Amino acid sequence: MNANPVFSLHIPTKILFGCGELRKLATEKLPGKKALIVISSGTSMKKYGYLDKVVELLQENNTESIVYDKILPNPIKSHVMEAASVCREQKCDFIVGLGGGSSIDSAKAIAVMACNDGDYWDYIPAGSGKGRPVTKALPVIAIPTTAGTGTEADPWSVITNEEAKEKIGFGSTLTFPVLSIIDPELMVSIPPHLTAYQGFDAFFHAAEGFLANCATPISDLYALEAIRLLYKYLPVAVKDGRNLKARAKVAWASTLAGLVEATSCCISEHSMEHAMSAFHPELPHGSGLIAISEAYFETFRNDCMKRYMKMAEIMTQQKSNRPSDFIDALVRMQKECNVYQLKLSDWGVKEEELPLMVQNARDTMGSLFTLDPRPLTDEEVLQIYQKSFR
Repeated sequence: MNANPVFSLHIPTKILFGCGELRKLATEKLPGKKALIVISSGTSMKKYGYLDKVVELLQENNTESIVYDKILPNPIKSHVMEAASVCREQKCDFIVGLGGGSSIDSAKAIAVMACNDGDYWDYIPAGSGKGRPVTKALPVIAIPTTAGTGTEADPWSVITNEEAKEKIGFGSTLTFPVLSIIDPELMVSIPPHLTAYQGFDAFFHAAEGFLANCATPISDLYALEAIRLLYKYLPVAVKDGRNLKARAKVAWASTLAGLVEATSCCISEHSMEHAMSAFHPELPHGSGLIAISEAYFETFRNDCMKRYMKMAEIMTQQKSNRPSDFIDALVRMQKECNVYQLKLSDWGVKEEELPLMVQNARDTMGSLFTLDPRPLTDEEVLQIYQKSFR
């Protein structure tokens, strides 16, 4: 970070955080009278009663709703376009994203396409996108049932163009949620491996945002507290998913990491993972990040030594004398969460694809490479992939 930083802070999202806060949906001033509720194609929102509860609370607040329930774990453009068409036909005037990051990210993209003509990729400013300006979007309410993406506190939406194999993050001031309700009671049903994948996504949002050359004093505060909380409480939540204290701490860390996303930015680790899951949509985003993380952070070990040591100290609560203390603590955390040395081949990734992913990462999310502590060469990016491949 620059010694004399110049920065701005604008996060126009009202955040309600805490166990039982979902009930406030019945009494909060809402941004419209008919909601499109966006959920995944999985069963959990219906199985655990979360969808019914949201519909019921909206009704108490004199608000109609309809449901779009096709969102995939790595959400795709065609679903965004289909849901936006439903939204217009049904005359919905705001969107509720209920579920994991994929549902809330989709809600933001749908909110854009409900108000703008053409194709979603017309507005994407990278890859094969045309970069048209977004001038309006429907209001979005975010209700996360997972702790990982932090999308409830930032404007970003990550969508895959399945035809072009491009997975790109995009957003504007118009795609900040107007209201986010983070209720840890909705998160106790997440299985251990997904708790770990999602929690590490939040961890890397914070760590990358702390290392980014655009970091600010505000983002540093958010990032270090997120890192501290996740190191201490994510292993607890993985081991005992019904531990509400641990769930709440991890949920708050995820939201803090989302605030990092709104005040700093991810760096090229996320570009590299987006390329992997663009080729293999079945690869969970968090697991892809975990798989490359040790080699990735090793690459920058001597480029921002004080920041590595600061992260190590906040994690271990002990004095750090070398930057590799951070990598040691990261490995220890992954072992405690049973996600150390994940095999990318388990999700169909092939070693011969890795050079193609280097190019895809540059083409689709090249802007994040400009925020790295120092420029990475294509050879270094390939080496990170190769060292991480199992």
